[in-house]
Amino acid sequence: MRKIALLFFLLNVTFMMAQREVSGIVKDKTGTPLPGVNVQEKGTKNGISTDMNGSYKLNVNEGATLVFSYIGFTTVTKPATTAIINVDLEEESGGQKLEEVVVTGTRTAPRSNTTSALPIDVLSSKDLTATGQATFDKALQYRIPSFNTVNTPVNDATSLLDPYEIRNMGPSRTLILINGKRKNLSSLLYVQTSPGRGETGADISAIPTDAIERVEILRDGASAQYGSDAIAGVMNIILKKNHSDGSLTIRSGITGEGDGEMLGVTLNNGTTVGGNGFLNYTIDFSKVNQANRPGTVDAEGDAGDFGAPLADVQSFLARRPDAGNINGSPETAAAKFLINGGNDLNDITQIYYNAAYVYKKVNSFANYRTPYWRTLDPANPYLNDFFGNGDDANPSYDGYVPTFEGDLNDYNATLGFKTTKNGWNTDMSITTGGNSQTYSVNNSVNRSNIKQSSIDPDTGLPAVDPITGEVIYTSKYQENSPISFKPGGTSFNHIVGNIDISKTLSDHISIGFGSEFRTETFAVQAGDEASWEGMGADSFAGNRPENSGKWNRYNFGAYLDVAYDVTKDFLINGTARYEDYSDFGNATVWKLSSRYKFLDDKVTLRGSVSTGFRAPTLHQIYTQKSQYSFVPGSGIQVSGIINNVSPQARQLNIPQLDAEKSTNITIGIGSKPFKNFNFTLDYYNIKVEDRIVLGDKQDTQFGSVAWFSNSFDSRTSGLDVVMNYNNIGIGSGKLGFNLSGNITFDNERISPVRTGDSFSQTLESLMFTSRPETKWILGANYEIGKFGFSLNNTYFGKTTFNQDGLNADLKTEFIPKIVTDLGITFSATEKLTLAFNVNNIFNVLPEWKFVAENAAGSAILADPAQVKTQYNLITFNGRYSQVTYDGSHFSQLGTMLNLSLNYKF
Repeated sequence: MRKIALLFFLLNVTFMMAQREVSGIVKDKTGTPLPGVNVQEKGTKNGISTDMNGSYKLNVNEGATLVFSYIGFTTVTKPATTAIINVDLEEESGGQKLEEVVVTGTRTAPRSNTTSALPIDVLSSKDLTATGQATFDKALQYRIPSFNTVNTPVNDATSLLDPYEIRNMGPSRTLILINGKRKNLSSLLYVQTSPGRGETGADISAIPTDAIERVEILRDGASAQYGSDAIAGVMNIILKKNHSDGSLTIRSGITGEGDGEMLGVTLNNGTTVGGNGFLNYTIDFSKVNQANRPGTVDAEGDAGDFGAPLADVQSFLARRPDAGNINGSPETAAAKFLINGGNDLNDITQIYYNAAYVYKKVNSFANYRTPYWRTLDPANPYLNDFFGNGDDANPSYDGYVPTFEGDLNDYNATLGFKTTKNGWNTDMSITTGGNSQTYSVNNSVNRSNIKQSSIDPDTGLPAVDPITGEVIYTSKYQENSPISFKPGGTSFNHIVGNIDISKTLSDHISIGFGSEFRTETFAVQAGDEASWEGMGADSFAGNRPENSGKWNRYNFGAYLDVAYDVTKDFLINGTARYEDYSDFGNATVWKLSSRYKFLDDKVTLRGSVSTGFRAPTLHQIYTQKSQYSFVPGSGIQVSGIINNVSPQARQLNIPQLDAEKSTNITIGIGSKPFKNFNFTLDYYNIKVEDRIVLGDKQDTQFGSVAWFSNSFDSRTSGLDVVMNYNNIGIGSGKLGFNLSGNITFDNERISPVRTGDSFSQTLESLMFTSRPETKWILGANYEIGKFGFSLNNTYFGKTTFNQDGLNADLKTEFIPKIVTDLGITFSATEKLTLAFNVNNIFNVLPEWKFVAENAAGSAILADPAQVKTQYNLITFNGRYSQVTYDGSHFSQLGTMLNLSLNYKF
C-alpha cells in the first residue's frame, strides 16, 4: 500500500509541476472589460469565462496556447509564456454585431440584452450625437419612445432644467445612475402648473454627451435592485474609458428664425496612468442665445383682466403687439467638466473613480408688466423714475419686464475598488453629489406700501417733526425699493456608500448581495429682505426666513439577488430588498423575473413582477413658500405651499407623507430571426398606491395654499415596441432601419382622492392626459464611402388638457404631429468629420384645438365670442398662443440647423 500511495503522490506532484496558473483581463479597444469571453487552452476542454470585470484565472499545461473568443469580436490566440496575459479584442468588421452586454437590471453577473429577463435599451454615444440635439435629455427625447421631456414657455426656475419622465411616471420615479452609482437629485422642485408639477429629478441635461460611452435604460420597476426612485425604471449612464483616440468637437447652430444661436466646444481625451491605468476626461463649454416666440395679445382680453380702458390697451399694443413678452427658450451658458479613470492595483484588484462638475447660468424673463397692469400713479411716480425717463411732466414710462437669472452648480464624484478572489467579486464605493441653485431678479420693484421711521443722521434716532413732535415715516419700498433682488435659492446633496458582492457559484446559479447607506441634505436659502417682505420682488418673491433652513435624513438598505439558470435557455431571477429611513420608516420589496429562449435563441419570452416604493423627497416634505402663478381671468397671483411638518399643517389636520408603494408587471417577447433583424415587444402595468402629489390651492385661514399628500392610487399600462434591421446592402453602401414606439393603454387615477385633499380636473389632466398617448420613432441610416445619412421621423401623439379656468364643457387637444430630422456626416479624412443636422426640417410647430365634452361645449364652440374668451383664458390673452401656459412635448422654436466639426487625435 505504501508503494501505491507513493506512486500516486509522485504522479500528482509531476502533474502539478507540469501545470501553471495564468490570469489576466480581457477588454475591448476602448478599454472596457468584457465579461463572458471564452478563454480556452487550445486542443483541450480546459477553459473558463471572464467574470463581470473581464478577469480570468486558469491552470494550464506547460507550453500551452490560449484562445480568446467572443461573439462579434475577432478571435485571439496567445502562447501562455507569462503568468499574466491581458488581451484587447477588436470588433469584427462587417460581421455580426456584438449583442451588448448590459450591467443594468441585475446585481449578479451581467448578461447580453437579448438574454436579459428585462427590457433594456442600449444607446451608444454615436446614437446620441446623431440626433443633433444640444443636450443629453433632448437627445433621449428623439431616441426613446417612452421617454418624454416637456418644453415649458416661462416658468421661472423651471428654465434651468426641463422635467422629464419614463412611462408617464414623472421625473422623481426614474433613478439615474452614473457607472452604476446613484446620481444626486436636483434641488429644484417643480411647483408651477405644468407637467412634472410636484416632482423633482436629477439634472441629466448637465451631463456632457461627448463623455458618454453608452446609456442603458431599464424600462421596468427596479426598487428591489436599486432602492427608491426606481418605480418607472433606471437609466445607467456609462462613461467613456478610452485612454487614446481623443477628439475635439466644435458645434454651432441657429433656429430657422435666425435666433437661438448656439456655439459649443468639447474636448474628450484620455491618457494612461502608470502602466495599468487610464484616465478619460471631458471639457465642454456652450452658449445658447435667447429665442423668442411671443404671441399676439388680445386687447379686449387684457382690458378686461386688468380693468384698464380699452383705448389705453390698444395704444400700447399698437406699439407692442406681443405686449413686450419674451417667451421661448432662455439664454443659457454652461461649463461642464468630467473625468473617469481606473487603475489595476494588482492582478485581482482595481481602483476606479469618476467626478463631474457643471456650472450653468440661465437668463430668462417674467411676463412684461404693461403700463395698464402696473399703472403709473400720479401720486407715486417712482415707476417712471425707475423704468421711464424720470420726468414727471412728460413721463415716458411704458411698463417694465423683470428678468429671472438662475445659477446652477451640480457635482458628483465616486471612488471605489473592485476585487476578485476565489470567484467572489467585491465592489466597494463611496459617492457624493450635490446641486445648488441661486436666483436673481432684476429690473423689478417691491411695490409694498410699508412705512418705516426716518432716522435722524445726527442722533441715529427716529426723526420727528419739529412742529408736531410726531415721528416722521417714509416708505420702506415703492420709491425707495431696490430694483435688483436676491430671492435666495435651494441646495441638495447626498453621500452614498455601497458594498456589492457577487459570485457565479456554478453553471446554473449566481448570487449577488450588498448594502447601501445614504445621507441626504436639503436646504432652502433665505432671500434678502426686500425680495420677500410685503409683496416681495415683483414676479418672483424670495424665500422667507421662516420657510428657510436645512434638513437631513439617512437610510440604510440591503438586498439579495439570486439568478438560477434552470437550463441554458430558462432563467429565473429573484431579488429582495429592505430599506429603513430615519424620517418615515422602512420598506421591504421584491422582484421575480424570468426568461425562456427557444428556436436556437431566435425567440425569447420574458416577464417580471415586482413590488416597489418611492420615498418622499426632502423637497416634498419641507418646501414651504409663496409663489407667483398665472390664474386665468385674474392675471398673475400670489399663492402658497405649506409643508406637512409645519404648525399650519397640524392645524389643518394634514398628515405627514409616507412612501409610495408600487406593483409592476412586465411581459415581453424578443426575437432575432436572422443576423441583422431583431425586435422586442413589452407590455407593462404599473400600479402606484399612495401617490404623492401637490394638490390644488384651497382657501384656508392661512390664505390660498396647497400641500403635498399621499392622495390616491394610479395605474399606468402600455406597450413598448423596438425593431431594428441593419446592414442591408444597397449599392456599395449599407442601409439600416429602426422603428420604436410606445402606446399608452391606461394612465389614470383608480381610487378616490383622499378626504380633505383637492385635486382638480386641471391637475388630473396634467398628470394623466398631458403626455402623448402614443409616440413612434421611425429612422433610416445609410452609409456609403465617406458619407453617412440619417432620417428620423418622431410622431408625437395626441395630448389633452383641462386648463385652469377653462369651461368644464371644453378641453384642449394637442394635434398629433410628426417631426422630421435629417443628418449628414462627411469623413473628410480618417481624423476629420463634419456633421450637418437639420432638426424639424419641415418647421412643424405644436398645434392645439378646443374639443367639446358635450352638447354644451359644442354650443360654446359655435359662438366665436365665447371661443375667444376661452382662448384668452388659457393663453394669457394670446401671450402663449403656441403652447398655452402648460407647455408642449416638442419645441415651439421650429427648424434648428446645426453644424459640427470633430477632429480625432
